[in-house]
Amino acid sequence: MSILVGRETKLMVQGITGREGSFHALRCREYGANLVAGVTPGRGGQMFDGDVPVFNSVEQAVAETGADASLIFVPPPFAADAIVESADAGISVIACITEGIPVMDTVRVVRYLKGKATTLIGPNCPGVISPGESFKMGIMPGHIHLAGRMGVVSRSGTLTYEAVGQLTDLGIGQSTCVGIGGDPVNGSSFVDILRMFEDDPDTDGVVMIGEIGGSREQEAAEFIAQELTKPVAALIVGQSAPPGKRMGHAGAIITGSAGRASEKVKALDAAGVSIIPAPGEIGVTVQQMMSGR
Repeated sequence: MSILVGRETKLMVQGITGREGSFHALRCREYGANLVAGVTPGRGGQMFDGDVPVFNSVEQAVAETGADASLIFVPPPFAADAIVESADAGISVIACITEGIPVMDTVRVVRYLKGKATTLIGPNCPGVISPGESFKMGIMPGHIHLAGRMGVVSRSGTLTYEAVGQLTDLGIGQSTCVGIGGDPVNGSSFVDILRMFEDDPDTDGVVMIGEIGGSREQEAAEFIAQELTKPVAALIVGQSAPPGKRMGHAGAIITGSAGRASEKVKALDAAGVSIIPAPGEIGVTVQQMMSGR
């Protein structure tokens, strides 16, 4: 079992005829995803990779193929509209890879999705992968993943890959790995994903990777302390970042005491989380955490 996506998911790629969209659509399909459609306005009627139909709109794609998940590679000025189009067509899971979407666009989209049966991952994220289900909708390197029972949720795509690489090297497989994205505003929070892992009988523990900026890690700590029954190991990066300086991600900037790495670590430690001291110790910390149970 997995969260968000699985073998039965029917994947659609918005922006499938572009360079990035076409490249990663093929990689997702090679990994095992059931790629049923692509959407590029003005390219309707074409075929992608021989047998995947391309449509002018998401509504057409859903009506003709039953697509229920969308991977978005639409340029920043149009990405918000692409998300809304998918939600309006009844898509249940959206992963928006696009980086550089204006924050106010994302704010409007997140507000628009309130109350709708659509889960948005991202924007500016690597996507979602469930190794045991052989399903990938994103840009992560599939070959480093191993099927198993450890959930992974991260604000950083690169550190997601680092975590997975270390876990796989130690024989610790993953149930589902979710990159929620590093923008100041995004569709799904740590709490949203942690709640899904809590409800997933095939996830035994969780690796959480946070960073400076905002208070999402503190919110996760409160949820872990009050509701999560499964063990969590957490890494917070940016401990040496100077206040006021953006560090890579748009959301990784210290603008108050809550945004500091030290405050996030303190909150998570108080919630009973196993603190990962450095990026190179993700795997061994998780191994120790699970061996003690």
